[in-house]
Amino acid sequence: MLVFSTLYPNAIHPHHGVFVENRLRALIDRGGFEAQVIAPVPWFPSTHPRWGAYADYAAVPRREVRHGIPVFHPRYPVLPKIGMTLAPLLMAGALWPGMERLLAEGPAPDVIDAHYAYPDGVAAAVLARRLNKPLVITARGTDISVIPQYRLPRRMIVWAAGQAAAMVAVCKALKDEMVAIGIAEGAITVLRNGVDLGVFQPLDRAQARRSLDLAEEGPLIASVGHLIERKGHHLVIEALAALIKGPLPTLRLVIAGEGPERDRLEDLAKDLGVAARVRFLGRVPHEGLSAVYSAADALVLASSREGWANVLLESMACGTPVVASNIWGTPEVVTTPAAGVLLKERSAEAIAQSVAGLLAAPPPRVATRAYAERFSWDETASGLAALFSRVSGRPVPVSGQPAVSPARVGS
Repeated sequence: MLVFSTLYPNAIHPHHGVFVENRLRALIDRGGFEAQVIAPVPWFPSTHPRWGAYADYAAVPRREVRHGIPVFHPRYPVLPKIGMTLAPLLMAGALWPGMERLLAEGPAPDVIDAHYAYPDGVAAAVLARRLNKPLVITARGTDISVIPQYRLPRRMIVWAAGQAAAMVAVCKALKDEMVAIGIAEGAITVLRNGVDLGVFQPLDRAQARRSLDLAEEGPLIASVGHLIERKGHHLVIEALAALIKGPLPTLRLVIAGEGPERDRLEDLAKDLGVAARVRFLGRVPHEGLSAVYSAADALVLASSREGWANVLLESMACGTPVVASNIWGTPEVVTTPAAGVLLKERSAEAIAQSVAGLLAAPPPRVATRAYAERFSWDETASGLAALFSRVSGRPVPVSGQPAVSPARVGS
């Protein structure tokens, strides 16, 4: 397999697109697959800290090995604001020479596995045509829910889908939208994300709170995700202010994540008089999120857009129920009281009501964990194996057969 995606972790951003890496690892662990990854990053000339996030792009290594999988990070040009419609062609044109050299070093792939329909999927379709290799494109969220609002990108996405041997959607709601923009329904397979049940498991709540330097007593809610407007952290802070004045006077909130909205969120907490009840944890390592989920009595996800929100399953796997916006794939995740509650509307008032109700009668942690165990990666990996076997014409072992030797992965 040749995995192609700008959504892939690297040494500088180890949690960026970690769900793509986790899916690939689950497939390789299942057996029968070898892979190498092309994970392009925007070109930038300087690593000087004064350039902020742009300098981070320059610092990403050209090559690295993650979990035994070789990962290559070629550069491609980005034209801010004006380059949206040119992005796929700029990406494909910049990557082709390096891809030719890479493929000359080893065997040609049997299948190209691209993630995110635009621009990645469109660029991958251009490259797949030149290589004459079957392509599978996985759509994940805003690539279908937002980008097709623009006419030319929508046409390119539909064109790329026509070039692909198969399309994958991470939830049924996303598949429905893909059909609505003109992608053939029969070409789309729904294969949801899973959760690593070994990494995410219940920890002792008091111990988890101590590890985060939080008081052990009293109710606690968590909000996890990039600090941007669409994640809705501001709504959770507003709900906290209402709950403190009402049924939960000792309630606290922890927010895990970094992003451009942090100053505004901190100012909002001060303005509402709840700054002392809000703890900003900053960027938390992926494996460290278990302590955050386990410390909380509930996770609140107030996003306006999500394809398949991994934080929901991660929280449930730690025994912590969720309060979540009723959007896109979320109703496919939160289906029973053991999982948590779907919001009637995306508002601070609805969040406050749902949190109060959930904390008044929470499900047993063991029930929430048991529900999450239905979403291991095993089913998804089996579905992917069957799909890739079909489009490549090469059989793969059934689940349980000996896996490929780690020493040969990516050889």
